[in-house]
Amino acid sequence: MSAPARRLSVSVNPVAIAGNQPGSPILGASSPPSLATFGSPPPLSGLSLSRSAQGSRTSASAFPQQQQGKALAPFPVVDAPVKILLLENVNTAAVDLLKAQGYAVEEIKKALGEEELINKLKEGNFQAVGIRSKTKITAKVIKECASLLVIGCFCIGTNQVDLLAAAKAGIAVFNSPFSNSRSVAELVISEVIALSRQLCDRAREMREGIWNKVSKGCWEIRGKTLGIVGYGHIGAQLSVLAESMGMSVLYYDVIPIMPLGSAKQVETLEELLGAVDFLTLHVPELPETTNMISKAQIDLMKDGAYLLNNARGKVIDIPALVDALKSGKLAGAAVDVFPHEPASNGPNFGDALNEWSSALRSCPNLILTPHIGGSTEEAQSMIGSEVGSALISYLNLGSSQGAVNLPSLTLRPILEDSGARLCFIHQNVPGTLKIVNGVLEEFQVSKQSSDSMGDVAYLLADIVGVTEKDITQIYEAISSTSNNIATRMLF
Repeated sequence: MSAPARRLSVSVNPVAIAGNQPGSPILGASSPPSLATFGSPPPLSGLSLSRSAQGSRTSASAFPQQQQGKALAPFPVVDAPVKILLLENVNTAAVDLLKAQGYAVEEIKKALGEEELINKLKEGNFQAVGIRSKTKITAKVIKECASLLVIGCFCIGTNQVDLLAAAKAGIAVFNSPFSNSRSVAELVISEVIALSRQLCDRAREMREGIWNKVSKGCWEIRGKTLGIVGYGHIGAQLSVLAESMGMSVLYYDVIPIMPLGSAKQVETLEELLGAVDFLTLHVPELPETTNMISKAQIDLMKDGAYLLNNARGKVIDIPALVDALKSGKLAGAAVDVFPHEPASNGPNFGDALNEWSSALRSCPNLILTPHIGGSTEEAQSMIGSEVGSALISYLNLGSSQGAVNLPSLTLRPILEDSGARLCFIHQNVPGTLKIVNGVLEEFQVSKQSSDSMGDVAYLLADIVGVTEKDITQIYEAISSTSNNIATRMLF
């Protein structure tokens, strides 16, 4: 397999890209929820300050720093940069990071269909592609695009990518599962207030010239109960925000989770439904969550309750929601996600896309938004930085830390000028490591790590004191094994 890129002169700091170190800003936002994460994201450049035991502010340079190591690039070297295709208006934070590495970045503002995407990737011989939620990377796309090494999903979800097909083709997939958590949590709070005061209906009436000053059916949210389905990063942040405004919080999750603040976990979804004034959903799209809120569940809710969905479009049975709003069973709803969403902006949200669109739009006290939960400057910048950094780390260092479809591996930097790194994705079958070690036994291996995920395994090994002839020998021997999926050498 010929290498797709030339040696880059840009120096790479594996620590700053692949993980966090004391005193450095958190580039990887994918961490368990804690109160410390509830502020706006920190600056993505420079070093933060930390407090010493005496409480004084000390520079992060007081911490011992790991050596930077040599810059790596694919071997053999070719006179062409790594090529990356970015679709769907990926944030400039990612574009700037990738271009700073010397990569050739091509941007397309819209999503591409399957055939159009295949043609574009094949004609451009791209090694990486970045998408958001609209572009579908199917098994056919993966099979047809042999040059592809890595996929960056600049969003939370990865259901738009065939993860199994990508893994079996040796293509890593990265996303940013928590970077927009604060933005989504704030949107939910704004929706709760707007619904309780019927703000959308009053605003619409005023634009129509109707003065309708009423208080009936309008409430403060203080003293009301918010029910959260899915107490993950978003749910936990939302819980704290709601309590700060005087709400009580109950939550349901499939696993026991310690609450933040005074929130209480209930044992069943049914128990939650009948106890809350506002129900908000924060779960992934899974077979178990499809239509998890339908007529039977709505019937268990309080009369006059409110339902909010900022999770996934298939979580709510929309026709059942329409019936509940028009009958008055529910006093209002907010929906940001839909089973089928337009691929581009414009007058595209009609019955041809979802047959119930007109009926839904005619409902009272209903907030409809075009999947904007994470659409803030802060969230998109954070997503761009996190996924962009993951792509760089994988392409330059072979680090799969944070990949959703491959084992998570990373190695310390290579310090020796004569060092090379083997990145070997292979079938997870017995005897593979014996073969690899048989190839490497005549060389000095400074470090090695291996892990598996299902039928696919990944191995990283650093070899020092090698020549270009040695590297060629290692590559040819490893890539020709029967269990090989994808082999790269970085030098």
